[in-house]
Amino acid sequence: MLPKPSKHPLFNCGKLDCPVCMKAYSVIQLKKRFSKEHYSTQGVAPFIGRFGYPAVQAGVFAPPESFDESWKLDAPRQWAADSLALGKIVEYRSSLMNSRSAVHVRETGARARSIMDLQEISMASKPVDVEIELKKRPFFRINTDSYIAPSGPVAQLKEMDITSNPKIPVHIEKVYNDIDLKAADALGYLQKHGYDETYLMRVFSTGVMGMKKDRKMVPTRWSITATDSTLGNHIVKQIKDCPVGGYQAYFGGYLGNYFLVLVFPDVWQYELFEMLAGSSHYTTDFEPYDGRKSYVEETAGGFYASRLAVLEKLKDMKRQGSCLVLRFITGDYLVPLGVWVVREAVRKTMMGGPLTFSSKELLMSYAKAVAKRKFNYDIEPILGRSRLLADVSNQAKLGRYL
Repeated sequence: MLPKPSKHPLFNCGKLDCPVCMKAYSVIQLKKRFSKEHYSTQGVAPFIGRFGYPAVQAGVFAPPESFDESWKLDAPRQWAADSLALGKIVEYRSSLMNSRSAVHVRETGARARSIMDLQEISMASKPVDVEIELKKRPFFRINTDSYIAPSGPVAQLKEMDITSNPKIPVHIEKVYNDIDLKAADALGYLQKHGYDETYLMRVFSTGVMGMKKDRKMVPTRWSITATDSTLGNHIVKQIKDCPVGGYQAYFGGYLGNYFLVLVFPDVWQYELFEMLAGSSHYTTDFEPYDGRKSYVEETAGGFYASRLAVLEKLKDMKRQGSCLVLRFITGDYLVPLGVWVVREAVRKTMMGGPLTFSSKELLMSYAKAVAKRKFNYDIEPILGRSRLLADVSNQAKLGRYL
């Protein structure tokens, strides 16, 4: 089972959710557990850095020792299903050491073995037993990021050996062996067979899919957005053949991130607004029926993570619609945990039964009331800027002809 934390008297500030204390406490525990250069442990997930690309730092996330449920240290969908608190997630992730070395994303020769090891770890259905030899003891810090889940100590890898036979699912082997299959098609194939996006991001980042001439490692940060975007694109193609639904609203959240999803009876469009509760600042991006021609400018990876979760719901309902998503970030979101929070928070939101409305006016009145009551936020200025609302209010709707 997972290691249990113990109390420490130095960080009793009276606020159990204090982010400063949370990180400091984690570092104290880490120093006790990461005090050597050699580890017999499990490779939980690969990590590919982006700085200096195409010459990057690549390595593996691993706890200080093996245990039966180490897979839970990199399982966002399971965290959300269990409704884990922020502190528990930081505890999980801070116990992962990032042991890495410098490689080229298209490494060849003797050094290519390290990439092959990372590929096997990424393709395995559960953590792989490894022996890790470091150049020196890990550097203690807790790394937080708006894209990637937190991680713990960092160390320069001297050597790593896989000491067990990785169990690789047959569908993953098929994708790996098919050197004429494009990466986007490979992701669609694996999505169809039920592999979640965290697993797909791992295999995508280590270059085990795609046409032979195009295969290379992809920084983990980039692979997250690329996977969300590609999986979403596959669903968009499917729902465009579905009838339009009705006026619906969904509300919910997770870890201090709340979402109000408004669905209008029109063809597929999508718009995201992100705002800090208690602040007038917001960011937004929009996708029309024909899709975007470029990467989003303001909402970054959250745009594609939220989009994927909304599309999954539309696919289940066999409907399409114009979807306006409002994200309210509250003070309870103390430490950045990565873009997975958006994806899972929207999934939780869409799991609840929708409220249905007979008109656009009633739907908008409900949205304004929720924003004001829950967050004391006036969304009128946002609604006035919405490209999606301007489009669904247009008299000549494309939906009439579908």
